[in-house]
Amino acid sequence: MSTHTERLPIWTILAPVIGWVLLTLKGAEPSVFMEVLMVAALLVGVLAAVHHAEVVAHRVGEPFGTLVLAGAVTAIEVALIVTLMVSGGAATAALARDTIFATVMIILNGIVGLCLLAGGQRYGEQRFGLLGVNAALSTLAAIITLTLILPNFTTTMVGPYYTAKQLAFVAVASLVLYGAFVFVQTVRHRDYFLPEEGAGNENHHAAPPSVKTALISLVCLLAGLAAVVLLAKAISPMIEAGVASVGAPVALVGVIIASIVLLPEGVAAWRAAKVNRLQTSLNLALGSALASIGLSIPAVAIVSILNGWPLALGIDAKSTILLVVSLLVSTLSLGNGRTTVLQGVVHLVLFASYLFLTIFP
Repeated sequence: MSTHTERLPIWTILAPVIGWVLLTLKGAEPSVFMEVLMVAALLVGVLAAVHHAEVVAHRVGEPFGTLVLAGAVTAIEVALIVTLMVSGGAATAALARDTIFATVMIILNGIVGLCLLAGGQRYGEQRFGLLGVNAALSTLAAIITLTLILPNFTTTMVGPYYTAKQLAFVAVASLVLYGAFVFVQTVRHRDYFLPEEGAGNENHHAAPPSVKTALISLVCLLAGLAAVVLLAKAISPMIEAGVASVGAPVALVGVIIASIVLLPEGVAAWRAAKVNRLQTSLNLALGSALASIGLSIPAVAIVSILNGWPLALGIDAKSTILLVVSLLVSTLSLGNGRTTVLQGVVHLVLFASYLFLTIFP
C-alpha cells in the first residue's frame, strides 16, 4: 500500500474537482449529455473515495480506519435527508424510513453477502473476531426494533408514527446506543474489532502514509463523498423516469439512490474481503448500518418535532419479515467466527428477494 499512498494518483485528486464542476454547470434542466457525464463522474468519484479512505485508514489503523468512511458517508447521507425534508415538508414523512430501511437491507444482505462470497471463494474459509461482530449485531437489533418495528405497535398514535415525546425518546436512545458502540469499538474493547494477526499481510508490512498525504486524502475523501451524494441526487430525475418507464414502483428509486450512496463503503468492504481482511469488511459494513440509523434518526426527529411534521417510521409487514429474517440469518451466519461461500450465497439470495419484492410487491 505504501507505493500508492505516498504519491496519490492524480485522477483520485481530480475526481472530486470534476464532480463539483459538473454540479456547478449542470443547470436547472441538464441535457442528456450532461447527465451521462454526471453518471461517469459519479462512478469515478466512488473509486476515488475508496482509494482515499484506504489511505486514511492505513494511517490511523484499525478500527478507527473503518469509522472514517462509514462516518463520512453517513454524515453526508443525513445532511441529504434533512435537506430533502426541509425542502419537501410534510410530504416527505416516509423519506427517512425508506432510506434507512433500504440502507440496512443493502448492507446486511448485499454488502455482507458479497464480501462473504468473494472471500470464501478465494480463501475457502475466513475468520473474524466474534466478540466485535456480536456487539455490532446486538446493538443493531436494538436500534432497528426501536426505530423501524415498534412504531407499528404503540397505542397512543395509530399507524407507523410516534408521538413527539416517543420520537424524542427513541432519538435519544438511538444516539446513546450508537455512542456506546463507538466507545466500545474505539476505546474500551478496541481489541474486539482488530483483525487477526497475519490477515492481509500486504498491509501489515507496508509503511503507513505520511501525515501530509493522509490529510490530503481526508480532504479529497470528504469532498468526493459530498460530490457523489449530490451527483446521485442530481441524476435522480433520470432514474425516476427510467423506473417509471418500465412500470416499477417508486420505492425502487430509493433503493437505487441508497445503492449509489453506499457504493464507496461497498467497494471498500469487498476489496478488504478479497485480501483476507474480513474483520475490516464486517467492521465497515455493520458500523455503517449502525451509523445510518443511530445518526439519521436523531437528526430527522429534531426536524420533525421542530416543524410539527409527522414522521412515518414503522415499516409494513412484508418489510418487517424480511428485516427480522435478515437479522436472524446474520446472527447465525456470523455466529461462530468462521464463514464460507454458503453464508455469502444465503445473504445474497435474501438481498435478491428484497429487490424482487420491491419491484413486484
